[in-house]
Amino acid sequence: MFKKQFEIRWSDVDANRHLANSAYTNFMSHARMAFLIEKGFTMKELAVFNIGPVVFYEHMFYFKEAFLGQPITVTLEVSGLSEDGTFFQFDHNFYNHKGQHLAHCEMLGAWIDLKTRKLTALPEELHKASETFPRAKHFKVLTKEDTRRHNKVSQDLSL
Repeated sequence: MFKKQFEIRWSDVDANRHLANSAYTNFMSHARMAFLIEKGFTMKELAVFNIGPVVFYEHMFYFKEAFLGQPITVTLEVSGLSEDGTFFQFDHNFYNHKGQHLAHCEMLGAWIDLKTRKLTALPEELHKASETFPRAKHFKVLTKEDTRRHNKVSQDLSL
């Protein structure tokens, strides 16, 4: 399990004086990028292959409040990867300084070719690195169908 610690700053709280929804997203994104960099997925390496990560969704579940000045720990486990590395699913958990579980998030994402703007498989070098990712107990091999399991599709606005 990957862990990253943060302190809740003034800019992270909302009008209710607790950690804002957007701050949870920012902390998860920071934790994900720190994890990927540690595993060799640096900005320089991603630029070599002209790829970047995209998020399809983040499903948040909140259990307890977190407040200004408190340290929090954000964890990351990989709960799914596709065989070619195109798709990935990460589980994030948030804990306070007492180890109390504050929130859980399941996120699903993929890799995009930054020139064609289309989804792409991981290059072999990075795919091998992804095989060392810490895996959740409920890890599964993802398929394209898993990305549509919530039956949400794009619907344009009629003008």
